[in-house]
Amino acid sequence: MSYSDIGIDLGTASILVYVRGRGVVLKEPSVVAYNRDTDKILAFGEDARQMLGRTPGNIVAVRPLREGVISDYQITEQMMKHFIRKALGRWVFRRPIIAVCVPSEVTEVERKAVEDAALIAGAKSVEIIEEPLAAAIGAGIDIVKPCGNMIVDIGGGTTDIAVISLGYTVVSASVRIAGDDFDTAIVKYMRKKHNLLIGDRTAEDIKIHIGSAYPRAETDYMDVRGRNLVTGLPKTVKVSSEETEEALRECTDQIIKEIHDVLERTPPELSADIAERGIVLTGGGSLLRGLEDLISAKTGINTMTAEDPMTAVAIGTGRYVEFLSESRNR
Repeated sequence: MSYSDIGIDLGTASILVYVRGRGVVLKEPSVVAYNRDTDKILAFGEDARQMLGRTPGNIVAVRPLREGVISDYQITEQMMKHFIRKALGRWVFRRPIIAVCVPSEVTEVERKAVEDAALIAGAKSVEIIEEPLAAAIGAGIDIVKPCGNMIVDIGGGTTDIAVISLGYTVVSASVRIAGDDFDTAIVKYMRKKHNLLIGDRTAEDIKIHIGSAYPRAETDYMDVRGRNLVTGLPKTVKVSSEETEEALRECTDQIIKEIHDVLERTPPELSADIAERGIVLTGGGSLLRGLEDLISAKTGINTMTAEDPMTAVAIGTGRYVEFLSESRNR
């Protein structure tokens, strides 16, 4: 294939690349490892993630995106270039049209930074799409119909909430609390409750295996290893799913509050549509157990998770660029 348009979900935690006609071809952590002394990049993606917390002083593994926006421009540019080449292969004779999604409330400066990074990384032209719109398309929602759809996209750095109708965002909010903050909340809880110091990767394991946002019929347990803050020695404690609910409560309450605020600002006709059609969750953070039940209980609106929440934004971004390409060729 000599020419391919692509959609990129440039997430805080992961980067996904959708290639026209092939679907999602790449999913890797948004991590870059480089030598601080020489400024030489050593690894991208999963290879770099393995180095987090395990590198000597001169080698740093960093996430160049924070809370859904670029925090390190040059490293983000190099990372995008690497993943574009990896997704398309070496033999690409024409530069692709690239669609990149951004949080719904980014500033013009942040939007321009993403666009410039994509152009320098090899794009012929760049289209920017807001994450909620991309998530809705990827979740299979027909966004062009004259009815209200509510989407809640919980990524690594931001939670984007939007009401969509006729292909446009009617009401939206972007809160910088998401999957990474869930991990941080668990780290803080373990330190406070058990005097145990754990890393972000261990916190993520806890979240994935026993994490819960709502009371469960059966309590799950997990042995967690870390460093005792009193003795300085390794220690293992048994943690329950009930404790994770307590640890995550502040984060989930904030997300619920933002959903309430968006619903309060939604026109009544669209509110009626949402009450009938329900709320759709996308993004990796939506996989937290009990989140659907919590949102349903707090809003009184049926809440469901998209079929493939992890890739919904990437698929929606890819379908958007396919639509643009077809429109231009007519």
